[in-house]
Amino acid sequence: MPDLPTPQDTAEAALLSECWDAVLSYADLCTSGSTAATQLATEAFSLGMREARDAQAVPARRAGRRPARLPRIPLLLTAVRNTAAAWEIQGHGHKLDPELRLWLNSDNAARYTGPPLRRPLALRGLRDLQEPDAALLWLAEVEALPLPVVARRLGLDPAVVGEELAQVRDLFRDRCHRAHLDTPMDAQCRSYARLLDAVTRSPAADTPNDLSRHLARCVECAEAASCLRLHGGGLPGALVGGVIGWGGLAYLERRRRAAEVRLGAGRPGPADSDLPPNPGAHKARVVRNGLLVAAVLVSLLALGVSMMPGGTDNNGATSPGDGDRQPVAGPGPSFSSTVSTPSTVARSTSSPKPSDPGTSGTPGTSEKRDPGATVQGTASSTAPGGDPDRTGPDPAEAATCSVTYDMVNQWPDGFQVTVTIRTEKALDSWRVAWSFRDGQKVGQMWDASFTQNGSRVTATAAAYNKKVPADGSLDLGFLASWQGKNSPAYDFTLNGQSCTKA
Repeated sequence: MPDLPTPQDTAEAALLSECWDAVLSYADLCTSGSTAATQLATEAFSLGMREARDAQAVPARRAGRRPARLPRIPLLLTAVRNTAAAWEIQGHGHKLDPELRLWLNSDNAARYTGPPLRRPLALRGLRDLQEPDAALLWLAEVEALPLPVVARRLGLDPAVVGEELAQVRDLFRDRCHRAHLDTPMDAQCRSYARLLDAVTRSPAADTPNDLSRHLARCVECAEAASCLRLHGGGLPGALVGGVIGWGGLAYLERRRRAAEVRLGAGRPGPADSDLPPNPGAHKARVVRNGLLVAAVLVSLLALGVSMMPGGTDNNGATSPGDGDRQPVAGPGPSFSSTVSTPSTVARSTSSPKPSDPGTSGTPGTSEKRDPGATVQGTASSTAPGGDPDRTGPDPAEAATCSVTYDMVNQWPDGFQVTVTIRTEKALDSWRVAWSFRDGQKVGQMWDASFTQNGSRVTATAAAYNKKVPADGSLDLGFLASWQGKNSPAYDFTLNGQSCTKA
């Protein structure tokens, strides 16, 4: 008679079903082929499970003190990055994306494993939350799961999960503010710390010119601003960039598209209906409410001091670093150190991996791309004055298309945009063009290839998304750089025909 599955085996299977798609999605970004992606994901999963098991054993050795730990998915994504770094050291770097290899050998990568007080602010803030709260924030903001799905997965009440998310966002902001003040910084950064806290609290607050100039030059303070400003849609990018680093925005785009595909297919998510309730959810809620009351009182005092003439910096005793601060989270479920990985895994819905914008190529030719995957466009040059978009129909004709230009995220020297074109006519292929006013330069694009000639950008359909039905729409996204001013793009055309703004 075959052995019945143990509770540990059941927990492993549930964890694999819940997290494998996310782990494989990031591993796919980090590698140069499908086989390498599956291998990297498998090794990272085992590493993440060992780390989770070791963290669970710490309280017994330290009389109840439990170190801060990331929730499941970000813990496993960090394991992917660490496993990729080990491959580079062990001589297996040829399996990794070339841009990732450059990043792994840079000072940027060193921040994620260096001294705790120098690590990215979002990473420190997320680790300082209780684990159930951190999981709620990550699943809703980064994985882009609908709140009812998040509630089922974490064992929360769907009727109040939105309120709990708002509380966790505020608590995360408070933890990031504390971590920012704990960070060693020079006198100029210290002088702006309280002002930065004040202006990021309200959507209506204007950023003073001197602070704006400082944020354009200081990476650490700009990073703090993205974590402290909960409005404006920048929190998901701040979270994913602070936790996994390289490829964060591309991973974020993939997860959003994967969530859209699941919703379109009527599927809530992998194994959500079979997940057991989270035993730490109620405890997290009770502790969080007390922390929020204290955070509000401290914040009001800080704001009052920051607005007083001649207010001084916080040069008194600082809170201990990540490695010393008493964690808030209670014990979570125990994980096994080994996981059985399926031999055949469906590729996740994907968008492009970060690539060198100076290279050119044809979308859809990589071995790991399939007809359902989004593809990284690449930059190339065109002859001066040779704008092929201007050879289409007479622009004086009535517009048969409309455009939505959605600024997804913006930081001191770059931004992310999604462009949606709706067309009245059926298309067998398409070419979208637009102009920038302020010298913006596109660096990466997905769901299209692109060229840029001066201020004019032309995006051309990929092999898999050329056909668009009548009264249908097409989407593309890109990352670009800006300096000084970042006005929205204008003069959109579709196959040479002018489009109106939606």
